[in-house]
Parts: sequence; C-alpha cells; structure tokens
Amino acid sequence: MISKHNTDLLSNARSLRKNMTPEEKHLWYDFLRAYPIRFRRQKILGKYITDFYCAEAKLVIELDGSGHYTPDAKQYDEERTKFLEEYGLLVVRVLNMEVNKNFYGVCEYIDRIVKERI
Repeated sequence: MISKHNTDLLSNARSLRKNMTPEEKHLWYDFLRAYPIRFRRQKILGKYITDFYCAEAKLVIELDGSGHYTPDAKQYDEERTKFLEEYGLLVVRVLNMEVNKNFYGVCEYIDRIVKERI
C-alpha cells in the first residue's frame, strides 16, 4: 500500500489546502465536501500530493490548469499517474475550464465513476 504519511510533504499539503485554486475551491465546497462517500483534499499518497482522493472508490481526481500542457508537466503527470495506478487507483484528470464551464457535468461524471467503482 502507499505510504500516506510522507512527513516531507506535510507542510506543502497543508499550504495547498489553504491556498486552493478557484476551481479546486468550487469543486470542494460545492460538491465533494458534502458528497456521501468521503473525499480528502490535497492527500499525500507516497511521494505525491493529490488534489482529491476517495479511498473507498480508489479514485484520485486531478484538476489541470494551463501549467499541465508543457512537455515537462505532461511527463511528470504521466509518471505520477503510473505510480498511483500501480496501487490500483484510478486517476481522473479534469480541466479547470470544464469546472468553470460545465460544473454540473463534471459533478455527474465524478458521481458516475464513484458509483461504478464501489
């Protein structure tokens, strides 16, 4: 199983929780926080901090902004996804633009995935 207590990342995870992007705040406060299956935000999994994590559904949700389109970022995201998938986790990437333009569609998509996985 993935070590969840990487103390080297703890202060960074706390900072990310306090300084969420507008899209992360929207998804968290307007959907995931009250979702009937528990989600965690900025959860440390191994050597990575995930945006949102649902242990019961073995699901990681990552919100991607424009910074994820560079070659280096794409490679990092691929390595990160591969690492998480080795532990049986499904990594779902959602564009920030989708959260802003199609919020209810994103929520329905996440809901459907969670229900399929539990």
